[in-house]
Amino acid sequence: MIAAGQLRPGERLPSTRALAATLAVGRNTVENAYAQLVVEGYVSSRQGSGYEVQPLVELGPCPPPAPAERREAPPPPLGERVRIDFQYGQLDPRDFPLGLWRRWTAQALDELRPEELVGYSSGKGAYGLRREVARYLRRSRGVVCAPEQVLICAGTTYALSLLGQMLRPRWGRVAMEDPGYPNAKEVFAKCGLGLLPIPVEEDGLCVDALAGSGAGAVYTTPSHQFPGGAVLSIQKRHQLLNWARQTGGIVIEDDYDSEFRYHGRPIPSIASLSPGDNVVYMGTLSKILSPGLRVSYMVLPPLLTEVYDREFAEYPASVSILEQKVLERFLGSERWEAHLRRVCTANRKKHDLLVRCLKEELGGRFAVQGENAGLHLLVQSLEGWGEEALIRRALARQVRVYPVSRYWMERARYGGDTVLLGFAGLSEGEICEGVRLLGEAWGEEG
Repeated sequence: MIAAGQLRPGERLPSTRALAATLAVGRNTVENAYAQLVVEGYVSSRQGSGYEVQPLVELGPCPPPAPAERREAPPPPLGERVRIDFQYGQLDPRDFPLGLWRRWTAQALDELRPEELVGYSSGKGAYGLRREVARYLRRSRGVVCAPEQVLICAGTTYALSLLGQMLRPRWGRVAMEDPGYPNAKEVFAKCGLGLLPIPVEEDGLCVDALAGSGAGAVYTTPSHQFPGGAVLSIQKRHQLLNWARQTGGIVIEDDYDSEFRYHGRPIPSIASLSPGDNVVYMGTLSKILSPGLRVSYMVLPPLLTEVYDREFAEYPASVSILEQKVLERFLGSERWEAHLRRVCTANRKKHDLLVRCLKEELGGRFAVQGENAGLHLLVQSLEGWGEEALIRRALARQVRVYPVSRYWMERARYGGDTVLLGFAGLSEGEICEGVRLLGEAWGEEG
């Protein structure tokens, strides 16, 4: 009634005794309701004077909605029904160790102390998990670090956001591979960092272009460049380290899928070549375990560890303590290495099958890029098909493939003729069927 104007400012409400009698409810109920009106500011209360209606500030007219910003068209909606979806990042549910996860979750709950459940843990993450991550990186990637340098983060996007905040005051501009990982570009831009596109060559990032860019930091995916698949040569890795030493710059090494190297040994990480240099090493469990867990890790060099300890020490942990305890058990057990071998073997078979089917079905009309590693491939038309036409014709056959244009900052350098195919979430039968349908879709006359 007050909001509708039926009770005007200055009017008094009925006494609590009278209203309770009228409504046939307890007087305490009315007193509680009146007290809530006082808290919210609808009425005022003065001893001996009862409750008086207060004036309300009238709401002005709503402003017209701002015109929507024109942005590039997003990928086709995931809800659209297709037979085969070559979505990157989707994993095979059969690869997740569900039985182990259930058992270790129950054990972690039994062992967690009450104070660990009701309090805030370190923003860097549980010490036990950070210790296991440090051990794992030392034996698998040659990265020598202390647990104090490791940060457990709720996914790579969160880690990049935290890193961007640390970089902004001193290292204001970041060189980015072009094409490159779009989330890194978006997050760094929102952190207020300037972005400098650097071309990618056959052996990775163009270090000569970096040297003249004036960048304070460089973000790179050297072991399997995203999305093209180039491997940064050892010469360029040394050049990057020399650039960091000469300029005081930061090298951000995103080793997002280093576990998936199918033919040949894993490439040494930049961080392993010269411990102590200004190299930030990043990794994730999204590709090898589950993207739904939202767990990644970041190893900070001593310089940035000091920045974090000084500026971000009060940040709470971003990953639940229960998940961290389960992961600590997993990484510290023999089951982790067995899981890695099993998942890598399964995805190597899918990778080899997809490459073979693409080459047999599409012949010399398309080129396959990014072989021998990772969980995706690029397919480039050699006959002038544009990515929009490739995607549209594939959808007509109920197959979804994905655009590459979104990964470019300087679109003028992109040929516009390439699509991305992820394969980890598909069965071998689905891969064969999907490529067969692509052959039909892309074999038709335009």
